[in-house]
Amino acid sequence: MSVQTNRTDSLAESEVFHILGNDRRRAIVQLLADEAGQVDVSDVASEIAASETDTTPVPNNLYKSVYVSLQQTHLPQLQEDAVIEYDSDAKTIKPGPNYDAVLQYIDGHGNSQSTTLQLHLGLCVFGLAVIALAGLEIPVFSSLDPVLSSVLVLLAVAASSLYRLLG
Repeated sequence: MSVQTNRTDSLAESEVFHILGNDRRRAIVQLLADEAGQVDVSDVASEIAASETDTTPVPNNLYKSVYVSLQQTHLPQLQEDAVIEYDSDAKTIKPGPNYDAVLQYIDGHGNSQSTTLQLHLGLCVFGLAVIALAGLEIPVFSSLDPVLSSVLVLLAVAASSLYRLLG
């Protein structure tokens, strides 16, 4: 039976930080990202227990402790915040409506801003190179107008920014 949450609003940034302030909740979000879909709670407990110990195999008492803490604390919290959808009969979890809002704060998953910054940096370096080559009177580039080149680069950066904001 899947327990549904009544929460329909998005998470405040402080709520996201509270969620990610716990290692086990952060691990749950990361494991869902790695598996890209539905995950068994027992698999999540095994992964978390393995990450918390240096011994192989994972001691059964640690596995049970992790499993109980997931069931009693972390999964209900994530379900209440609509980060996950938890099927208590099948003992599975999958991403909920607010999952992506939390995932973007985990290293390696918020790359769209980084990609935009890289694009802007590339455009600016390209524009400066064209202006410098024109100033050095390199044959092909000396015929280019540096002001026009600057304006075109700035327009490209602005268009990219606008696309990111609207897209």
